[in-house]
Amino acid sequence: MSRLPIIIQVYVLVVAIPAAIFDLRQRRVPNWLTLPALLVAIALNVVLYKTAGFTWSLAGFGLALVIYFPLYALRAMGAGDVKLMAAIGAAVGGANCLAIFFITAVTGGIAGMIAAAARGRVRKTLHNLWFIVLSLAHRQIPHEGNPELDVKSEAGLRLPHAVAIACGIAGFLLVTAIWAPKPK
Repeated sequence: MSRLPIIIQVYVLVVAIPAAIFDLRQRRVPNWLTLPALLVAIALNVVLYKTAGFTWSLAGFGLALVIYFPLYALRAMGAGDVKLMAAIGAAVGGANCLAIFFITAVTGGIAGMIAAAARGRVRKTLHNLWFIVLSLAHRQIPHEGNPELDVKSEAGLRLPHAVAIACGIAGFLLVTAIWAPKPK
């Protein structure tokens, strides 16, 4: 985990905040935001670090896909969230993408617990989590046994994941501003 150049810090916020707003309002992250964000992220790193920047971007992009695509395939997450995190990964590189993923998972988990409690669904949510674990342990797809677990289902407790990603990025930037060495 390393402190990013200020231009990359600003860039990831400029991408994540509108994505979060769209996800809150429309329950989707638009392609017109994610694809250009990916291309600009790669270009920024190439300008800053030449060939190493290209490799750095590909590592972050690839790691984001490795983490998020299976969640999309299991219908636990929308495609826009995957594309958003891939663009963020391309901007921040592999190790930083992993740190952002961890902080995003924590903030998303906390938001999920709050939402479940606020809607009186704690018992149902814990049951669903157990069902997911058992399904995956038996190599079954969770949403096939319980359609409520499909991200597209209106019956499930759905949260705008781009908001959690934006919070994860903000948390990462705060942590690295305090503890990580300045970039050269």
